[in-house]
Amino acid sequence: MLRGTSDGYAIHEVTLAYWQRQELAQDVVARLSAGPRQFAGAAAWQAWLAESGVRAERPVRIATEGALLGQLIEQGVSPGLVILSDGAGQFDILVHASCWVHAERPLARAIPYNEAHRAALEQVRQQIWDLYQQLKAYQAHPDPGDKAGLEARFDALVGQKTDYPTTIGSALKEMRDHQADLLRVLERPEVPLHNNGTESIIRGYVKTRKISGGTRSDAGRSCRDTFASLKKTCRKLGVSFWEYLKDRLGNLGRLPGLAALIRQRAAEDTRAGLAAAVPA
Repeated sequence: MLRGTSDGYAIHEVTLAYWQRQELAQDVVARLSAGPRQFAGAAAWQAWLAESGVRAERPVRIATEGALLGQLIEQGVSPGLVILSDGAGQFDILVHASCWVHAERPLARAIPYNEAHRAALEQVRQQIWDLYQQLKAYQAHPDPGDKAGLEARFDALVGQKTDYPTTIGSALKEMRDHQADLLRVLERPEVPLHNNGTESIIRGYVKTRKISGGTRSDAGRSCRDTFASLKKTCRKLGVSFWEYLKDRLGNLGRLPGLAALIRQRAAEDTRAGLAAAVPA
């Protein structure tokens, strides 16, 4: 979907890095890399997979994902694009950042065994949110001199000993394993510390799914996702979704296209940002 009108596939360093991260077998990587690096469409890519002897489901999927990612880079997407997520593995592409809210959630949901366990949970959660506030302050006023101290505080947080390894210990280990993603803000201060914005965008869809269940066909899923996206986009742009539907279904042409409104909003935000950056 992100390729737009292109249907190409590409193999280059970003593709190879993705394959390595997904632990694609080295012999498969070698076979796929020993030939053309650009493929005009799905038929050409599938033919190369077959010619390279890659037929098993998992290698085909990983190889194809990497080649799709490579095509995005060929089309101008920056390899340094940060993808912020709740930690789900499918979003660990390009430069990944993790949400602090989701990192702390296992502790928030833990049911204490006793009073001592409850106190230990609260103590660690408070430490997490104290560090979060410090990172938030850094984000507002980045100072390279603060990086080492914040990294040391993170190490102390996740490296502490606990009497509750199955709850507190496992949560801290998970944070330690994703240290680079959780501290991405130190090198990229523009990256949010949480993905609440995305969570709120999809909330309407989730409510509908809970009430009505899933769709019964691919066409139904496509229709649901399209209208959910249009509704949320209209809301974020300050456009009445009802008026938008009437305008489009009635072929009235009174409202501008959402793409034009998005470009207009982006230009306004850019001008506002530049104005704010200019000292008074």
